[in-house]
Amino acid sequence: MELDVQKMIFEFIGGLGIFLFGIKYMGDGLQKSAGDKLRDILDRYTTNPFMGVLAGILVTVLLQTSSGTTVITVGLVSAGFMNLRQAIGVIMGANIGTTITAFIIGIKITDYALPIIALGALLLFFFKSKRIHHLGQIVFGFGALFLGLQMMGDGMKPLRAFEAFHDLTVSMSSNPILGVVIGTVFTVIVQSSSATIGILQGLYGEGLVTLTAALPVLFGDNIGTTITAILAAIGASVAAKRAALTHVIFNLLGTAIFLLVLPLFTKLIVWFQTIFNLNPEMTIAFAHGTFNLTNVIIQFPFIAFLAFLVTKIIPGEDSIVEYKAKHLDPIFIEQSPSIAIGQAREEVVRMGKFAVTGLEESHNFLKTQQQKHADVALQLEDAINNLDRKITDYLIQLSSSSMSESESTLHSALVDTVRDIERVGDHFENIIELVDYQVSNKVKLTDGAIEDLDEMFALTISTLNEAFKALEDHDTHAAIEVVKKEEQIDSMERSLRKKHILRLTEGKCSAQAGIVFVDIISNLERIGDHAVNIAEAVLGERHL
Repeated sequence: MELDVQKMIFEFIGGLGIFLFGIKYMGDGLQKSAGDKLRDILDRYTTNPFMGVLAGILVTVLLQTSSGTTVITVGLVSAGFMNLRQAIGVIMGANIGTTITAFIIGIKITDYALPIIALGALLLFFFKSKRIHHLGQIVFGFGALFLGLQMMGDGMKPLRAFEAFHDLTVSMSSNPILGVVIGTVFTVIVQSSSATIGILQGLYGEGLVTLTAALPVLFGDNIGTTITAILAAIGASVAAKRAALTHVIFNLLGTAIFLLVLPLFTKLIVWFQTIFNLNPEMTIAFAHGTFNLTNVIIQFPFIAFLAFLVTKIIPGEDSIVEYKAKHLDPIFIEQSPSIAIGQAREEVVRMGKFAVTGLEESHNFLKTQQQKHADVALQLEDAINNLDRKITDYLIQLSSSSMSESESTLHSALVDTVRDIERVGDHFENIIELVDYQVSNKVKLTDGAIEDLDEMFALTISTLNEAFKALEDHDTHAAIEVVKKEEQIDSMERSLRKKHILRLTEGKCSAQAGIVFVDIISNLERIGDHAVNIAEAVLGERHL
C-alpha cells in the first residue's frame, strides 16, 4: 500500500512537472514564432477596451498562459504605455485566451504523446533553420504536455480506492464553496490555471469527481491564477496595483455570479455534453470556455465602473509619466509639413529628456544600489525604444512631403538625433548591467573610484542636458558649450583610466572592480560622443 502511494505521488508530481514544462516550452516556441512582438501587440493594438480584449486573447493563445499576459500588462501599465481601462480589456481577453489549453487537452491524443515528442526532437536537433527550430519547440512542448497529462492521469487512478478522497468529492458536491477554495489554493501553489484545469479534466475523465463537484473547482482555478499578477504588482506603481486588483475582482465577481446559477450552469454543460457528444475532458473545456466568455460579456459594459472601483479601493496619485508619443499627429504630414516637423522636434526633445533622467537614475543606482532606480532606468530605456520606432516611422512618412531646404536639413538632423538618443539609452542600460554585476558579485569600488565616477557622471549629465537645450531652443551657444564639455569628458576618461591603472598596480582595487570602473567611464564617454553629435546637428541646422 505504501509503495502504491509513493508511486502515485511520484507519477503525479513528475507528470505535473512535465506538463508545466510542456506548456512553457510550447509557449516559448509560439512566442519566438510570433517574432517576439507580443509586448508590441499589447502596446499598439489596445486603443480601446474591445481591442484590448482581442489583443489579450491573441497574446494568451501565443503565450499559453493568462498569467504571462497579465504580468506583461501590469508592466505596461506600470511603465505608462497603457491606461487602466485598456488593461482591464486585456485581462478579460487573457481569461478567454487561457481556455484554449483546456480545449487542446480535450482533443485527448495522449496515445500519440511520445511520437509527437519524437517529431519535435527531430525538428529541434536535425534542422538548422530557426523557424523549423521554433516549430520543433512547439511540437515538443505539445507532446510533453500530453505525456505529463498521461502520467498525472495514471497517478490519479488509484485515488478511487481512498475513502478520504471519496468523502472529499462528496463534500465538494454538496458544498460548492469548498470546491472554489480547493481550486484557488491549488492554483496559487502551482501558479498555472492550465495545469490545475488539466488535472481537473483528468479527474473528471477517470470518473473520480462529478460534474457538480468539478465546476466550483474550475471557478476557483480562475481565482487562483490571479496570484501571478498580484506578485508582479508588488512594489509597482499605483496603476499596476489597480490592474492586478481588477484581475482579482473580475474573477471573484464571475465566480459569485456562476455560483448563484450553478444548477442552471450544470444543466447547460450537460446539454452541451449530450448535443456535441463531448468526452469528459472536452466537457470541462467547454465549461471553462463558457464561464470565461460569459464572464467577459457580462462585465465588459462595466469596465469604466471597474476602473472607478479599483481607483477608490487603491487611492493615490499616479506618478506615471506618459511614455507614449504625444505630438506625432499624422494629419499634419499631409496638411502642413512645417507643423509636422515642429511636432517631431518636440517629441525628439521629450525623448531626450527621458534619456537624461535614465542616465541620472543609473547614477542613483550606482550610488545607492537600490533596485527601484534600476527599474525606473530600464522603464525609461523601454520608453526611448518605443519613441525611437514611433518618431522614425513619423519622419519616414514625412520625408515624402514637400519641405523647404531648412526643413529638409532639420528632418535629417532629427533622424540622426533619434538614433543618438536611442544609443544613449543603450549605454545607460549597459551601466545598469555593470552595477548589477557589481552587486551580485559583491565587487567593492574604492572611495577614490566612486568620487571619480560621480564627477564624470555629473559632467556627462550636464553635457547631455545642454545638448537637448540646444535642440529645443535652437541655441548655438549651448551647442558650442556641448562641444567644449565633450572635450572635457574625453580628457577626463583618459585621466581616470590612468588613475585606475595606478590603483591597480598599488593593489588598492581588484581586477573585477577595474572592469566595472573602466566599462562605466567608457559608456559615459560614448554618451558624450552622442551629445556632441546632437549639438553638431544643431550647429549644422543654424549654419544655413
